[in-house]
Amino acid sequence: MAQTSPQTFDVTPTTQAPAAGREVVSSSTLWKVIFASAGGTMIEWYDFYIFGSLAAIISTHFFPKDNPTASFLLTLGTFATGFVVRPFGALVFGRIGDIVGRKYAFLVTLLLMGGATALIGFLPTYDKIGLLAPIALVLIRLVQGLALGGEYGGAAVYVAEHSPDEKRGFYTSFIQITATLGLFVSLAVILSTRLIVGEEAFKDWGWRIPFLLSVILVVVSFYVRSRLKESPIFSKLKAEGKTSTAPIKDSLGNKRNWKVILVALFGATAGQGVVWYTGQFYALYFLQNTLKVPFITATIVIASALALGMPFFVFFGALSDRIGRKKIMLAGNLCGAIGFFPVFWAMKQNADNPVVLTALVFVLVLFVTMVYGPIAAYLVEAFPAKVRYTSLSIPYHVGNGVFGGLLPLIASSVTVATGNIYAGLLYPIAVALITVVVGGIFLKERSDVRLWDELDRPA
Repeated sequence: MAQTSPQTFDVTPTTQAPAAGREVVSSSTLWKVIFASAGGTMIEWYDFYIFGSLAAIISTHFFPKDNPTASFLLTLGTFATGFVVRPFGALVFGRIGDIVGRKYAFLVTLLLMGGATALIGFLPTYDKIGLLAPIALVLIRLVQGLALGGEYGGAAVYVAEHSPDEKRGFYTSFIQITATLGLFVSLAVILSTRLIVGEEAFKDWGWRIPFLLSVILVVVSFYVRSRLKESPIFSKLKAEGKTSTAPIKDSLGNKRNWKVILVALFGATAGQGVVWYTGQFYALYFLQNTLKVPFITATIVIASALALGMPFFVFFGALSDRIGRKKIMLAGNLCGAIGFFPVFWAMKQNADNPVVLTALVFVLVLFVTMVYGPIAAYLVEAFPAKVRYTSLSIPYHVGNGVFGGLLPLIASSVTVATGNIYAGLLYPIAVALITVVVGGIFLKERSDVRLWDELDRPA
């Protein structure tokens, strides 16, 4: 195999690779890795999404009550701050993950996220401390965003570097389930708490319980993760002195790597981000705030659709091992761009029919599984091991944190400004179409990349 200069950061697909010096991970160990990684990541998503799921209630406690619409939009803005800061978390923890190790980085992010989430459960309201309440809330959301910015890359890389090349899409798809599973669990906990304590008590103080439960989940997950070993590829890379001493510089200071990052952003993750948040979060807001579907009904509709759709993350992840990542991801973006208007229009026509609403949201979730199921494998394959954690985290968290995370605020603001309940869909449709065009032209299929081959090159 021709030697490639480390400055080019090329990841070359090959069909054969020597087995010397390569650790073969047993099936039982691999599933332990997946369970620990996915479990912790699910908890971090749960922590992050409780806020979004309770946005309508939180707005009444942490912002002035004289203008409910403005308070709700301010709450969505606070929710969005956690997304905007995620790329900075990607740089901070990506650097740690590429220098110290994947395991250490996502242990730290887990503790940060859990601690920040629990703090929201104790935070005094606007009526008690005035403007300090929303300020403190924003600061906590920033910490959550930083933590999540480091979590996903670590979990995806950790699982991928344990997985066999021919099943990388299948095994990493279990990490992809975690975002939707975290949202599902947050909705289930919120709904259960609401039913147990009653509507008035839940609006008054019961909303704090889902935040406080995070402490128990984080302690269990931290214990499980702490017993894992470092990924075999990173361990060998470090033992041979091939790790990067400046992963941020090596990621952002290299023109070839910059091109891959930009293609990954505009040709994959930006569209994936808006499809994800339209199909799950914006659908929830649309049901609750626009169609005025009762809180419990809307929650059950979304949770049921998520439960039905989750197996398709694995289906499309495994399918990408056979036919490639690119065509599945771009097909999902195209389906979203074409399908959003008719699906949301049909939701309006069937606002009083929970069964039909569930089926319609399920269609949106299917679009999500197409764009999201294969993307972890694609991102891992796009970047070399020495800067993999940092490099893949950048396009992922800009695509999801900025393009996707701002969607509820942008779409809701456009709807309020125009008075057209469907106007907010123009934003995700435009971004998804951009991704289809850019990805169709520039995105390279990399499902035949063999991750261990990189380690055979001289340092």
